[in-house]
Amino acid sequence: MAGLLTVAAAVAVWAEVRLVPGGGLTLYDLFPVFGLTAFGLMWTHFVYGALRRYFKTEKPTPYTYGTVSSGIVLAMIILHPALLWFGLWLDGFGLPPLSYVMAYSSELLAILCGSISLGIFLAYELKRFFGEKHWWKYIAYLQVVGMIAIFYHALELGGELNVVWFRALWWLYFLSFGVSVIYSYYHDYRIKKEKIA
Repeated sequence: MAGLLTVAAAVAVWAEVRLVPGGGLTLYDLFPVFGLTAFGLMWTHFVYGALRRYFKTEKPTPYTYGTVSSGIVLAMIILHPALLWFGLWLDGFGLPPLSYVMAYSSELLAILCGSISLGIFLAYELKRFFGEKHWWKYIAYLQVVGMIAIFYHALELGGELNVVWFRALWWLYFLSFGVSVIYSYYHDYRIKKEKIA
């Protein structure tokens, strides 16, 4: 249910900002909804993980929500920059990183945060191959860095974040994400410590 609500909120604010009467949609109008949707769905993964730990419940088998939402997130995190890249290329800016420098020279830190996050999130897709390796935990930790970077990326660049109700929701996402991460790490650390003792 939370996943559907985050998607609905992303589409609603996107429509409020981008679907203006008499206006046409460009690639620049279309790509933001994919980033907003991806962040909202990834947020649910962190919150659900913390809630499962708190209530001592296991992931259902099969974990349909996680499987479906992860597939949607992957599609969204690819479509979001790909449509922007294509739009910039069509407008004669070339491809990244040159197009970023030419089109977003004053927002390069926010663009860099988005690019780093994309790499981090795509690296997580290798879990099926490397998830059992002892070093994989560091890739998992990087997901938190990616979420923080995307939060900042959207605050700096997202026109939808100028809508008051959605900006408040965005901060609620971020704060509850932070609480969820802290609780999950604390819980896992405590369980690990109990096993050693």
